[in-house]
Amino acid sequence: MEIGPRMVAIVVIVMSFAIFLGIVSADPDMLQDVCVADLASKVKVNGFPCKETFNEMDFFWDGLAKPEFPNNTLGSLVTRANVEKVPGLNTLGLSLARGDFAPYGLIAPHTHPRASEMVFVLYGEIYAGFITTANILVAKTIKAGEIFVFPRGLVHFQMNVKNTSAAAIAVFNSQLAGAPNVATALFAAKPTVPNDVLAKAFQIDAKEVEMIKARLAPKS
Repeated sequence: MEIGPRMVAIVVIVMSFAIFLGIVSADPDMLQDVCVADLASKVKVNGFPCKETFNEMDFFWDGLAKPEFPNNTLGSLVTRANVEKVPGLNTLGLSLARGDFAPYGLIAPHTHPRASEMVFVLYGEIYAGFITTANILVAKTIKAGEIFVFPRGLVHFQMNVKNTSAAAIAVFNSQLAGAPNVATALFAAKPTVPNDVLAKAFQIDAKEVEMIKARLAPKS
């Protein structure tokens, strides 16, 4: 496949984001050239222990190259290129993700407790927004070639506003940003959050809580 000027520009922009966020990494600074993650190690540390040997494949992954096709109730699918997929990212304070959207698909409200996020739209139109700790919504519809930033730890979301597919690339200043979904965290936690807590918090009755829990429960 021939790579045109537009694709080259996209790659340059995304990699520039990655380099910038690597400089302002939220993870601890590295103390050696590389520390390729030993994902099979039983040792528990803040991150992953280093493998004794490594090769070029520890720094390579092609999982973001092709679009995915969301087939779920939200109409979105996120593919993460973090240290669990690219062991060479260990200690580098950097990762990427690709979000693919069906028409009107949604990446539900969630947070990244360990990273800020910058989103670059590949194609389509996405309504992106975050909510501050003062409960102020900051949101904008962004198009192909445009970016939007989500500050670390704040609840945010992305929604495809068109009846066509959309896709975006996100970069994080952490090798493993974390992404707890707000609704799932509250209504599908194990062990479960007590019904009376959720009922009072959301001003609904216990039956409604049970209905939501049943809907969000993991499918066996």
